[in-house]
Amino acid sequence: MEISLIFKIAAIGVLVTILSQVLKHSGREEHAFLLSLAALILVLSWIVPYIYDLFTTVQTLFSL
Repeated sequence: MEISLIFKIAAIGVLVTILSQVLKHSGREEHAFLLSLAALILVLSWIVPYIYDLFTTVQTLFSL
C-alpha cells in the first residue's frame, strides 16, 4: 500500500467533513448525506484492489 493513498483518503475525509458541516448548517442534510455516500464509494473504489490482492495472497498462502 502506498503512502499517497493514505494521504488521499485523509484529504477526502477532511474535505467531506468540512463540506458536510457547511451543508448541514445551511439546511441541506440530504446533500450532506449524498456527499458522504459519494466519498465512501470513491474511497472503496480505491481500496477494493488492495483487498482483492490481500485475499489472493491469503489464498495462495494457505493453498485454498
